[in-house]
Amino acid sequence: MKIEVKNLTKKFKEEVVIDHINLTFDVGHIYGLYGRNGAGKSIFLKLLCGFYLPTEGEVLFDGINYNQKKEFPESLRALIEKPSFFPDMTGFQNLKLLADIQHKITADDILKSLDIVNLLEEKDKKYGKYSLGMKQKLGIAQVIMEDPQILILDEPFNGIEEQTVKKLIEFLKKERERGKIILISTHIKEDLFQLADVIYQFDDGKVKEYEK
Repeated sequence: MKIEVKNLTKKFKEEVVIDHINLTFDVGHIYGLYGRNGAGKSIFLKLLCGFYLPTEGEVLFDGINYNQKKEFPESLRALIEKPSFFPDMTGFQNLKLLADIQHKITADDILKSLDIVNLLEEKDKKYGKYSLGMKQKLGIAQVIMEDPQILILDEPFNGIEEQTVKKLIEFLKKERERGKIILISTHIKEDLFQLADVIYQFDDGKVKEYEK
């Protein structure tokens, strides 16, 4: 699996928010996207996922432009900005509802993902009663539960206690060894020093490699 970003540009009216970006993401790597809030990281990730259509350029997954096909890459899961689930359903019920779309995993797989993010004890609590950190954990569990080839995590450690952050860092390192493509964006570069093989710095829609 390879993701190729070619001349990717996004404008909203006359404002250029992503400016002719060219990058390649390969398997077995964790890529960090660093930049202040509003630098273009989340828009870039939404373009990768097809949530926005580019003004210019393209995103290719193993040579396939899914925007042209009006499809979503099957083995990509993403948490971008704030997670959103049904407030009157429990954490487990929300994940089960999503898992039932493709029927790829069992209830045990869902429980394993909740355990990885230290949310197993709160699985039967309604989402509307979750704290910010618990909501973030459920969003991460949703990303990892179906064992996708590509994981995209936008500010994943927001509101999460240090113990769980350390556990997630070790999990993501193991996923890298399994040949995954992992993209993590944050405005806190120290979070990336422990994880990323390469860090790209975003500034006003442009990208350059960050020198550690």
